[in-house]
Amino acid sequence: MNIQIGSFYSTLPGLAVLVVAESIEMVGEQRFWKDKNAMFTNIGIGTVAIAIATFSKGFIYLFFTGLFQFRLLTISSTAWWAWGICFFADDFSYYWFHRCSHQIRFLWASHSVHHSPQNFTFSSALRMPWTSTLTGNFLFWFWMPLAGLAPMMIVTVKSFNAVYQFWLHTEKINKMPKWFEAVFNTPSHHRVHHGSNFEYLDKNHGGTLIIWDKLFGTYCNETKKPVYGLTKNIKTSNLVGIVFHEWGGLLNDIRHAQSVKECIQLIFLAPGWSNDLNRQATNKVIPTIETGKNP
Repeated sequence: MNIQIGSFYSTLPGLAVLVVAESIEMVGEQRFWKDKNAMFTNIGIGTVAIAIATFSKGFIYLFFTGLFQFRLLTISSTAWWAWGICFFADDFSYYWFHRCSHQIRFLWASHSVHHSPQNFTFSSALRMPWTSTLTGNFLFWFWMPLAGLAPMMIVTVKSFNAVYQFWLHTEKINKMPKWFEAVFNTPSHHRVHHGSNFEYLDKNHGGTLIIWDKLFGTYCNETKKPVYGLTKNIKTSNLVGIVFHEWGGLLNDIRHAQSVKECIQLIFLAPGWSNDLNRQATNKVIPTIETGKNP
């Protein structure tokens, strides 16, 4: 998950209450002292991310406003059905942004920060990247103002989507009712997304809805307890080290590239790709693990 940070300003008190309540429960379960460093790291990274967003959210709104001047249609924001269209359009855009963030390395360099926690708590939702605006995440929504959806509507619905995703980061809820699990993203679905188990990698990219994953073949049901974190975890609690770890790895690989073509491939192909196949992308590794054969 990559949370739209600006939406948190009005909900921070409620989110803080959830984090505190969860921490109290962790004390009772004798887990707090074991996980406290990760929690403080999550909060620290999230706090800086919110500060950075202060300078970027205005630019994004202006960008949508500029595109809106060239709209092909005009959809009235006073019509109830327009908000329904905006909701589905936003969630569709989020799905593809999120999926691409797992399949394009320079996007993953930013998004991997959110997947770095090795536990799954409300505070994990706060471990957000600092560089998501620089990597152009907002460009996945560019078509919405051109289609006639007002920037105010887009920002509002994006905020709803972002806040919805906070409650997904918990192990306390096993399964929601079947009808809910069939349509909406749930903690069970999102635990799969955060799992580093091979069968769970690059699955369940949905924001509020899970239907896109089912339509486009990236859905996976939770069948066993996920192992949280990255396939190769970061061995530091330093905030800067965590946030820029994958960027450092990407730049190091580019520095050792043998050609301009290889540099471009390193930037735009899947995380783990390498020209000499010493490292392989997820879709190449999984068949090897499952069948014992070379892909």
